[in-house]
Amino acid sequence: MEKVIIALDQGTTSSRSVLYDSRLHKIDQAQREFTQYFPQPGWVEHDAGEIWESQWGTLRELMERNGVKAEAVAALGITNQRETVVAWDKFTGKPLAPAIVWQDRRTAAFCRALQRKGAEAGVRRKTGLVLDPYFSGSKMHWLLKHNPDVRKAAAEKRLAFGTIDSWLIWKLTGGNRHVTEVGNASRTLLMDLKTLAWDKSLLKLFGVPAGTLPQILPSDADFGEAVVPGLEGVRIHGVAGDQQASLFGHRCFKAGSLKNTYGTGCFLLRNAGAAYAAPRKGLLGTVAWTLKGKTTYAHEGAVMIGGAVVQFLRDGLKILDRAEDSEAMAAALPDNEGVYFVPAFAGLGTPHWDPNARGLIIGLTRGTTRAHLARAALESIAFQSLDLCHAFGGAIKSLNVDGGASANRLLMQFQADITGTEVRVNDSPEVTALGVAMLAALGCGLVASQQDLLKLDLRLHIFKPAMAAARRKLLVDRWHKAVKRSLAWAE
Repeated sequence: MEKVIIALDQGTTSSRSVLYDSRLHKIDQAQREFTQYFPQPGWVEHDAGEIWESQWGTLRELMERNGVKAEAVAALGITNQRETVVAWDKFTGKPLAPAIVWQDRRTAAFCRALQRKGAEAGVRRKTGLVLDPYFSGSKMHWLLKHNPDVRKAAAEKRLAFGTIDSWLIWKLTGGNRHVTEVGNASRTLLMDLKTLAWDKSLLKLFGVPAGTLPQILPSDADFGEAVVPGLEGVRIHGVAGDQQASLFGHRCFKAGSLKNTYGTGCFLLRNAGAAYAAPRKGLLGTVAWTLKGKTTYAHEGAVMIGGAVVQFLRDGLKILDRAEDSEAMAAALPDNEGVYFVPAFAGLGTPHWDPNARGLIIGLTRGTTRAHLARAALESIAFQSLDLCHAFGGAIKSLNVDGGASANRLLMQFQADITGTEVRVNDSPEVTALGVAMLAALGCGLVASQQDLLKLDLRLHIFKPAMAAARRKLLVDRWHKAVKRSLAWAE
């Protein structure tokens, strides 16, 4: 019987399960969107139970449609939206509060208070991160302070905190394992990048009891045995946050290699090698992965709203029936005709790190149409990604990219034009799922080494820059003028 790998890809707006054969060729996938909750301005929540049901539903659908039995599954891999926090009861397994999503900005005042106390330098030195609501530690602090059910569970030693990888592993193993993967742990503001352990001084700073947190494991560890119906006995052998999984899926195994993912947000990661070095100002330090006892680090630039701006056009402004329609609508215009869209719905990330920035559309005239908004929205994704590239310093010769929006050819050509560099798009946009499938294959022994992964045939579509330098400079200068007007709006 040929063995298969199943990758669970739990994202910000949908859950997917992807089936791969023993040569890591994709066979099939199933996907379901789930509800986004915005109870107050700047707040973003998920229902952790709905996340599990959507993920479990896609897994069942995928296995039933392809006739896959548990004995044929060599391993499960899990990749997940990072920083999102779930709080649940260790005894009942029920969520105690809505999950606070990585985009949520409710802890901005708390983070500013810590900055005023001079805490940021020490936090950054230990974690590689900045004091921003984006990360998990401040979300845990908020839940403990403001949610009586969470606070009571902590007092009674019933509280379990975890990022989405921990939550899915808990559910798959029937509550037998409360664990997390090291790259996910590095996104919490609670783990020391050098010791790869929860740090007592950071736990004290955020008021998080050590007993509520999961055990930290390497990326290729045995995370436990599934007990859910139809998967009994299947082991979870590879776990990574979505951006680390994408870096691995692009096979950026050498220091200096990098990629950009166009998902709900945009995330540019560069392999920083085996020895941790502090990143440049505006960038983040993080664990990429730990394999066979060796840790690889990464430097990261983060855009909070990337592809989600197109969802906003569809669901918020309702000027699109489908997200895919944005390309044809934008292509009806030769350029943006002076309209710029800064999608700072959840503040701005790299290089600004301003949680009080807010969304802005500027350059409107009586002649502005839906097509102008669609074009400005797509261009905003490329402009923000350009700012990520600049934050890394030096010339970038080529950019490996993936994610749903990478299928938009107009966007990819504009990205090449505005960065002045070659953009290399993987034929399969599911590089995140592929990356964690690779990790699972390594973890269970289906693949012997990373060198074997380099032999995989991954086809690329290459976009080359064609824009004149003077035109590029004009567009970028106007973009930066628009961004300046969006900063600190919510203070």
